[in-house]
Amino acid sequence: MQATELNELVNRNLAGIRQTIAAACNRAGRDPTDVRIVAVTKYTDLDAVRALLATGVHDLGENRVQQLVERAETLGAASAGMLDQVDHTSATPRWHMIGHLQRNKVRMLLRHTRIMHSLDSPRLIDEVEKQAQRAELTVDGFLELNVAGEASKSGAPLAEAAPLAEAVLDCPHIRLHGLMTMAPYDPDPETARPYFAKLRETLGHLREAGLVGPECTHLSMGMSNDYAVAVEEGATFVRIGSALFAGVNSLDPRGTPQG
Repeated sequence: MQATELNELVNRNLAGIRQTIAAACNRAGRDPTDVRIVAVTKYTDLDAVRALLATGVHDLGENRVQQLVERAETLGAASAGMLDQVDHTSATPRWHMIGHLQRNKVRMLLRHTRIMHSLDSPRLIDEVEKQAQRAELTVDGFLELNVAGEASKSGAPLAEAAPLAEAVLDCPHIRLHGLMTMAPYDPDPETARPYFAKLRETLGHLREAGLVGPECTHLSMGMSNDYAVAVEEGATFVRIGSALFAGVNSLDPRGTPQG
C-alpha cells in the first residue's frame, strides 16, 4: 500500500471513530474531549503506526512487553505520564501496557512506559512499586478487573477491587488513576453494557469508601466492537485496534479482530 493511500485510510478510519465517540457522548451528555483513544498496535505494521502518529494520536497500547519495548526503541517513547501533556509538535508516542504483565517484565517495561492498565494482583503491585522506586519514577496505573469472570481473560475478580486499591495506597510510586476491564466478545455490543456499568459502579464504591484518591477517575474499557457502549457508560480511555486499522495489512496470523 502506498504511503498516501495508507495515510488516507488511517485518517478516514480515525474520523469515523471520532464521530462514533462524539455521537455516544451526545447520547450520554458527555464531552467528547473527555474520551481518549488508545490505539492497539499489536497486529499493525510500523508504517501504519507512523501514519497514525501523523494524525496526532500519540497514545499507543501494546499487549506484550517485548513488542512494546521493540517498538518504543524504534519509534521513541514520550516520558510524560498519563495526566501530563505530550509534546504534540513531535510524533513521539506515549505507550500504554494494556496486556497481562508478568512481574519479571516490570523493570524492562519501565524504561519505555509509566502507564499500566494491568495491575491485577498484590504481588504485581509490590513489584511495580519496588521497580518504580528503584528507577525514581512514578507509575500511572489502572486496576485490571475481570468483571465477567471469564477464565480465559486476565484481571482480578471484582471482589478483589477494594483489597487491591488498599494495596496501592501503600505505594507512593504508583498513582492509581482508574479501573480497566474487557467485556466478553459478542457481535452485539449491547451485551457488554452490564459489564461496563459494573466497572463504573465499582469505581464509585471505591471512591465512596475512600480507597482511591480524587485523581482516580478513569475507566479504561471498550474495544473496536463495543467502544460506543463503553463511552455511554463512562469510558475515558477506549482501546481500539481493528476498527482503527481496518483495511490495513494485519500481522495477526489468525485474522481475528484485536482491540
